[in-house]
Amino acid sequence: MKPLLLALALLAADPAPEPDPATVDVADAIACKLEAPTYTGFALALASGGPDAPDAKHGWSKVDSHNPYMNEYVLPAPITVAGHYSTTHIGFTATGVVAILDQPDPAVIAREEGIANTMDAEPLIQSLIAAGKGTREEIEKKMAFRKFLGNKVVAEHKIPPAAGESFGLHTTITREISNVSSAPGKTLYGCSYSQEITDKDGKPL
Repeated sequence: MKPLLLALALLAADPAPEPDPATVDVADAIACKLEAPTYTGFALALASGGPDAPDAKHGWSKVDSHNPYMNEYVLPAPITVAGHYSTTHIGFTATGVVAILDQPDPAVIAREEGIANTMDAEPLIQSLIAAGKGTREEIEKKMAFRKFLGNKVVAEHKIPPAAGESFGLHTTITREISNVSSAPGKTLYGCSYSQEITDKDGKPL
């Protein structure tokens, strides 16, 4: 059985009813407030299209994206995320959803969330200065784009294989903060809902 089908089978084994995808608040999805199966149903309904899809129900407008890994929408009314940041611009990635905020420095929001940049350029800058490659001003000027990528796990859950079965499921819900060169001057703030099929020892397949 393919991994996606396995994941759906494991999710289907959960007797808890899932809400209608059209009733899911995208701000809750961005805030990591959803259960992973709820988000999965929401994302699948969005991808399926049609008059009953969440974008059609709520009047979202799909916009051209300069990022091939993201589907972007404009909402009819602003949402508030991370406490006090407002936007009408959101994007869906392979595993989650982000609010696209008018904040040129992701570190500002990341500090509020206690999230560090895993792509911090400062060590490289220091080494170039020490090697005599230029002054800080000269080196930073050559760095047209400084990548920010940070995250922290909000929730994690493992479903071991049932009796007589070989596969389990590992779910991780993660707060994500980043920037991308395709959206200069913006901060991407959102949530990733990742689900992996695991073997009998709990290791990803």
